[in-house]
Amino acid sequence: MRGWRNAVQETAASKPLFLTIYATVILGTVVSSFYVFSAIYSPTASPTRSISSSWLLAPPLSQNGVSLSSNISQPSQHRSNKLRPIWEAPSRTSKMPRLKSFRLTKELVAQRAKDNVIIVTFGNFAFMDFILTWVKHLTDLGVSNLLVGAMDTKLLKALYWKGIPVFDMGSHISTDDVGWGSPIFHKMGRQKVLLINAILPFGFELLMCDTDMVWLKNPLPYLARYPDADILTSSDQVVPTVVDDRLADWKQVGAAYNIGIFHWRPTPPAKKLAKEWIDMLLADDRIWDQNGFNELVRRQTGPAFDDESGIFYSYDGNLKLGILPESLFCSGHTYFVQALHQQFRLQPYALHTTFQYAGTEGKRHRLREAMVFFDPPEYYDAPGGFLSFRPSISKSLLLDGEHNLESHFSLINYQMRQIRSALAIASVLNRTLVLPPLWCRLDRLWFPHPGALLGSLTRQPFLCPLDHVFEVNVMLRDLPAEEFGPAINIREYSFLNNPFLPQRVRESWLDVQLCQEGTEDCHASSNTSRPGLLRFPKRSSEETLKKVFSSFKDVKVIQFSSMQDTFLGFTDKTREEKFRKRVKQYVGIWCCVENHIPGHIYYDMYWDEKPGWKPIPPKTPEDDHPPF
Repeated sequence: MRGWRNAVQETAASKPLFLTIYATVILGTVVSSFYVFSAIYSPTASPTRSISSSWLLAPPLSQNGVSLSSNISQPSQHRSNKLRPIWEAPSRTSKMPRLKSFRLTKELVAQRAKDNVIIVTFGNFAFMDFILTWVKHLTDLGVSNLLVGAMDTKLLKALYWKGIPVFDMGSHISTDDVGWGSPIFHKMGRQKVLLINAILPFGFELLMCDTDMVWLKNPLPYLARYPDADILTSSDQVVPTVVDDRLADWKQVGAAYNIGIFHWRPTPPAKKLAKEWIDMLLADDRIWDQNGFNELVRRQTGPAFDDESGIFYSYDGNLKLGILPESLFCSGHTYFVQALHQQFRLQPYALHTTFQYAGTEGKRHRLREAMVFFDPPEYYDAPGGFLSFRPSISKSLLLDGEHNLESHFSLINYQMRQIRSALAIASVLNRTLVLPPLWCRLDRLWFPHPGALLGSLTRQPFLCPLDHVFEVNVMLRDLPAEEFGPAINIREYSFLNNPFLPQRVRESWLDVQLCQEGTEDCHASSNTSRPGLLRFPKRSSEETLKKVFSSFKDVKVIQFSSMQDTFLGFTDKTREEKFRKRVKQYVGIWCCVENHIPGHIYYDMYWDEKPGWKPIPPKTPEDDHPPF
């Protein structure tokens, strides 16, 4: 079995007949191309778990206007009577087929394709939960013409036993999370281009997707509206070019075309581009796949194909290209920061977790915030129960004065102090903390900007993703307890509103109303003033918290009315020091100040212990370090 690289190189040097032969025998390839960071809005700007299948058998749901009705227990549409419906797992008494039966062939694609279209993603075992989420969204939408490429045997076997159509890419890439920008990451990117070159000669239309995106609406009818386009691609455009469901205005798109979502038709111009693209990448392993695509396609931009469609000529003057609208095929910025689909009253087709700052964990957390990530049942009923609180933020902190560094950091620091107290109480009570919504007055990017991107529709203040301020990947990391104290588990701010939250959790609830000790019914005891309500004194000690709330250990959710003046501090100073060391790691940076190098400013979990603290960037290289 030859590798993809040798096969494609041989194909590039062969006659068309050999191209056909290659296309029918080539092995499958898969990757979850995950961190795609690219240009923002100018042509030159460039920023650069195994889960059981039972949890996926969920009842029909609807959330945020997005259908989540499950079709998993029903037969999916398939092209052959021999095809097993997606999610129908093979009998456990059966044997695993030989690996060679999972080769990518024209016959395999034909079995799964519908209306000559196949939808493909790929990845390694580290992204299995992303892949399961990707598949479930499509099958919930009634879409079954899909295939998943497995870059390692561990993923291939796991997907097969879950009843998901899978092919072997033979890549033998690590089963671990490889990290954006790493050599393995770039290798995975090349696998995508090799895969495109393998499938196009089969004669099928190909909707290629990264695994860090989800489908919120069936995209196939939209793509079919533009039959003349050789390629339809998403982009990193953040300044809206249209306000309806038309293709983006290509004359106004200055950001990079994003190859995390793009649709190819098996036309001669598309095949020509795909071949030149892989030739470029194989000749120079320093080229990022997305940059190579943009370099080729932008050789020529225009003229328009016609007056109405939004399709234009590109590449060699023969390729017809369309750019998918930024408000419907959303990036991490247009969805989570600007929420363009809400502002334009549109229902988005896709969400791609770009423009985020905490690696794979950050992507997963963002999808959880949007309630579009599918977790196993135990995620929604953690041992020890949950702790939450209602944040209290004054109008002045949100709205008064200019939106600048001072007002932004005043707002963030106020919220950070409350979260710090909540983390301490969650640690004392050994509960999982449900974080509150986080409000920002300034956007965060990789480069200098005035606080909100010019031309964008970023509203100030806005509900910002947790990774704008906190290092989500660090918060979820297993830090050594001997150095950082016991772990503090967290959940996203939307967790208690998630439709998958079990009824037994929703109905097991204690409201804690903070009060001044000595006032009516305000005592450090477990006596509730009425069922489900406890009045509890402010500024209570660790011992008091443990004593009182031990009586409520069977309550699933304890919600405090506030976190202002709640906790006096740890009695054990060693534990306190470990806690402080832990949470200092949790905060990140804001970026970036204009006309200053470096332009980032470190958030400080204990800013209030430093008289005169101000949000300023490091003055010298020696000052450029987190406030640990």
